Amino acid sequence: MSILKNMTTNRTIDHCKVPNPTTYETFSWLMIGEFALGLPLNLSVLYVFIFRFKFWKNKSIFLFNIVVADFLLVACLPAKAYHFRHGMRRSRNQSVCKLMLFMLFLNRGASIAFLITLSLDRYFNVVHLGRRNFVKVLKKSPQISIIIWLLLLPFTIPTMVQTFECCNSHGREVETIYHDVTDTFREVVFFTQIIIPFIILVYCTVRIVNRLRKKTVGEKTKLRRAVWVVMSVVVVFSICFLPCTVARAVLLGFRLMKMQKEENIAVQVYDGLMVLSYIDCLLDPLVYCFCNSGFKDAYIATFFPTCLQKKLLKSDFKLGVTTTTMTTPTTSGTRTIILPIIEK
Repeated sequence: MSILKNMTTNRTIDHCKVPNPTTYETFSWLMIGEFALGLPLNLSVLYVFIFRFKFWKNKSIFLFNIVVADFLLVACLPAKAYHFRHGMRRSRNQSVCKLMLFMLFLNRGASIAFLITLSLDRYFNVVHLGRRNFVKVLKKSPQISIIIWLLLLPFTIPTMVQTFECCNSHGREVETIYHDVTDTFREVVFFTQIIIPFIILVYCTVRIVNRLRKKTVGEKTKLRRAVWVVMSVVVVFSICFLPCTVARAVLLGFRLMKMQKEENIAVQVYDGLMVLSYIDCLLDPLVYCFCNSGFKDAYIATFFPTCLQKKLLKSDFKLGVTTTTMTTPTTSGTRTIILPIIEK
């Protein structure tokens, strides 16, 4: 009898409707702002990577894949903002709802995967200098990037089975074996794709920082720049991915305990932190600049006026760089690119 009562209660609550329209209207404006800033930024980054920096020649295929993931994420923001403004957490159209979740999870997974791969590459370059770096070998092949995208599909497809965040999950209705397995696998994927990469990232960062502190060659300014390179990935990861993961765990706890009032508050916090997580499409370009000064130089030469170009490029010398150089095409012909200390 109690089971039947719970089923009736859960069905009368429309979990796709926003618990607080004013809050979600604010969220929608934040996403519109992210879209307004993220679209031109990512388009400009794509332009530089393809037409000016020639990423396939400069062994920056992994960075280019992060750009693609960010651009696809930005493309999803107007639809999410539209739903929030109309009082819905997700579209009532099941096809649209599942497609949006699939795109968001795929792009998030791709961004995390390539960020971690770049961190591992930096780890082997600094901590195990002189040994064979298998990541460096892999990133020279575009086929590896395609394989990474394909490997993400099995972990993203469960979001297509049923809607993930608004209309179902543990504690929403009486679980059948099918629903229980599907929901459990989906939650496991959601948490492991954040927690495991973060552990790897922290380990690599600690080892890199310790290795750089022990270096006796070079000035402190050079070492400080190299530390900023690896720390930029940690900052992006900590701001964009960890908070919403913690909020998701709290939300599931309230839902399983059937604390509806607390769940309504947790839902708003979770959705707000998910909106915050979308700023990774604005922060990732900082990673591009820290990881590859060649890209930074090409971007400045393309979009900044001449007076600012000289001032910004001088900052490379103040931060400290090696004398390693490379060339990249610009409007004025071939120009020299200064690479940072950590580039080999």
